[in-house]
Amino acid sequence: MQQNIIDYFATMKTDSESPIRYQVLYSQIPGVYSFGGDLALFSKLIKRKERQQLLDYAELCIDITYLNSVNMHLPVTTISLVEGMALGGGFESALSSNILIATENAEMGFPEIRFNLFPGMGAYSLLTRSCGMSVAERMITSGMTYSAKELYEKGIVHHLAENDAGQESVREFIRHHRRLGNGRRAIQQVRQRYHPLEHKELADITEIWVDTAMRLEDKDLRLIDRLANAQLIKVARRKKGSLLRAAQDRRFIMTEPSFPLTDWLGETVMFDRRKSPDRRLFN
Repeated sequence: MQQNIIDYFATMKTDSESPIRYQVLYSQIPGVYSFGGDLALFSKLIKRKERQQLLDYAELCIDITYLNSVNMHLPVTTISLVEGMALGGGFESALSSNILIATENAEMGFPEIRFNLFPGMGAYSLLTRSCGMSVAERMITSGMTYSAKELYEKGIVHHLAENDAGQESVREFIRHHRRLGNGRRAIQQVRQRYHPLEHKELADITEIWVDTAMRLEDKDLRLIDRLANAQLIKVARRKKGSLLRAAQDRRFIMTEPSFPLTDWLGETVMFDRRKSPDRRLFN
């Protein structure tokens, strides 16, 4: 998705205004933003001493985190909407956006210290830029889960939304932000210039994370395995207890298209190819 947006801007005329101004990341599973990285894969690669594969995984993660944090070097504002749990890599993902909006019942944290590791794919770099080194280290080493209100008071969450009103809060933020978009995007540029996040910083920390992971002992790996199983059970229960969000929920701002139309690749679409109007416009 990031590469598609970058490619789209590359094809635009320099004097034209882009229809893409915001990117919103949120979860399709109610109550869960993200439980983080693939713990089962971590455990397997560590047990097999496959360091390079673990590093490959981590580098893919920081590539996405980096581009999201610098809004792909484009006049775009990236937004994370957290409704529910965001743990480990999921919390890192949420932190990487320019704006973090969370519902009051959302909870976020880094449990990695519990199995003798640390969140190594952006947490330290992103947290220190929003709340300072001492607060960031205290959060990472505590292993605690924090409420959205606590994180808002620390300056980590930018906007609090009422429960079940997360998407409307994002829409309201975009409406307000768009009216002052020129100045707000300039502030984003100033922030990134004042305290720039470099990809090399993320890559160097990821190397430390991989080396630390490869030193984990059997007792640590057993705990990782238990946590991985617990995550699978929680997700299965969430899916069983409630349907995934409908297509209409996933489209924040979407109007019905009129045909023929020209898509973002410049190709002409002659008619609506959806088999039913309830299907998503984009796959």
